[in-house]
Amino acid sequence: MYTYEAMCIVKPDLTEDDRKTVFSQIAEAITKNKGQVSAAMLWSERKRMTFPIKKQQEGAYHLVTFTAPPAAVAELHAAYRLNENILRVLITRIA
Repeated sequence: MYTYEAMCIVKPDLTEDDRKTVFSQIAEAITKNKGQVSAAMLWSERKRMTFPIKKQQEGAYHLVTFTAPPAAVAELHAAYRLNENILRVLITRIA
């Protein structure tokens, strides 16, 4: 098991309930793949991006720190790619 950080860019025009649902789906995908979320926080409410992603100029940034087996990272990328409210995800190993 390694420790990872996932930076998720989510559509900024979601309602508060939809945003909470997306954040819970992010954490749920981690636990489903035998991982454990240690910290999750909203890093930036609304931030302008350098270039548009899926026709969006801004995004809400969500940072999640978790532990998971190495094979789970590919599964998480696949699960997050299917969610239309998540614009981009970067997962890095920190320890």
